[in-house]
Amino acid sequence: MNPLNRPDLLAELQRLRHAQARDPLPGWPSRARRLRALEALVREHRGEIANAINTDFGRRPREETEMLEIFPSLSAIRHALSHGRRWMKPRLGWANLAFLPAGTEMRPQPLGVAGIIVPWNYPLFLAVGPLVDALVAGNRAMLKMSEYTPRFSQLFAELVARHFQPDEVTVVTGDAATGQAFAELPFDHLLFTGSTAVGHHVMRAASTHLTPVTLELGGKSPAIIGPGARFDHAVERIVLGKMLNAGQTCIAPDYVLLPKSSVERFRSVARDAVARLYPDLFAGTQYASIATDRHYQRLVGLRDSAVSAGARSETLCDVPDLPAQRLLAPTLLTDVRDDMPVMQEEIFGPLLPLVPYEHLDEAIDYVATHPRPLALYLFEQDRASIDHVLARTHAGGVSVNDTIYHIAQHGLPFGGIGPSGMGGYHGEAGFRTFSHLKPVFRQARFNGTGLFNPPYGKRFRQMLELLLRRG
Repeated sequence: MNPLNRPDLLAELQRLRHAQARDPLPGWPSRARRLRALEALVREHRGEIANAINTDFGRRPREETEMLEIFPSLSAIRHALSHGRRWMKPRLGWANLAFLPAGTEMRPQPLGVAGIIVPWNYPLFLAVGPLVDALVAGNRAMLKMSEYTPRFSQLFAELVARHFQPDEVTVVTGDAATGQAFAELPFDHLLFTGSTAVGHHVMRAASTHLTPVTLELGGKSPAIIGPGARFDHAVERIVLGKMLNAGQTCIAPDYVLLPKSSVERFRSVARDAVARLYPDLFAGTQYASIATDRHYQRLVGLRDSAVSAGARSETLCDVPDLPAQRLLAPTLLTDVRDDMPVMQEEIFGPLLPLVPYEHLDEAIDYVATHPRPLALYLFEQDRASIDHVLARTHAGGVSVNDTIYHIAQHGLPFGGIGPSGMGGYHGEAGFRTFSHLKPVFRQARFNGTGLFNPPYGKRFRQMLELLLRRG
């Protein structure tokens, strides 16, 4: 089939629904076949995929695409193939004591047709990741690709049409109006990855049909350098987490909370880290450009407005920005205030504000009194301090003594909390997101429920008292 572009979306959804109704509980062979088709799509076309993403961005290192998109996509598929059959099995148990010898069962059942709205920053992984979970759970799926990655979106639509039956997975391309119409469809579940601002619109659109949603949003993910941290290690990992994809990552460190006495040292160590990790920052091909002119100008505006309001800006390299190529130098911002837009909006680029503190509790209070972030990064060696921070802060996910890598753990659900999202996926958590764990009560042939039938007499009251005493 041809890639969909402003189609009759509802008719396409109904076509998938009819196909799902013919096979509402696909067996493991069908699910495994679909997962292997997705694996073949990624593995056989990795070069085309990397080239398309590079073209969309203007410059996107092939190494980053393969490490941050192709590898985790294949890893997620392999994990689902290894464990999906077990996830499908009903969970058997016994009924409560008063109802024995009855039994219970939790039976995983596909929700039906899943809708997936894909962002532009990691267009392969953030399409494949949720699609893996939808397919291993036995669903069919429709994906809306980002209009900001037109070449990759078109390529992915063509590859899906080549590797899947048209009533298994379909891809929609198109602009924001198409995305709005897509979000309004009566899916059985809708997963959206994107900004908090757009997340409001998606949730509002989905509410028309009471469509359950998983929202993977963003927010300002802090990195805390504790007083007992291995400081140079902390700075390097924060810089790397910030510069991957030029900071265009939903879980990139957004700002750093660090001891007041360490601000100058951070500058020095960060500059050395950039020189070591990216020796040919703009001249080479291993540092990404900002994906769109609009996003580039937004980042420049955040930086310049902060400087105009009294912040200090310091680049971590000796080369100037290259606006024509949308290359923005990694930049530290100090003397920032909460009323500056750079401290209110998710940055999503290579600007890194430093927020000093006197005592660790000040850093904890700062995080706790701001909107709950998608990620939190803590660098500290003292176990009591680590536990103290974890107990008093909220975040969608946490990495201790590193950045980013919690997203790559199949055994950990990935998702936000409050303004940074709701729900989660990855691994078994994703299987459950796209399944209904149908509860089943199985009554035994010989049981005592008749003792509680009306008319309510002496025997009923005696049995009820016995139950009440046992709780």
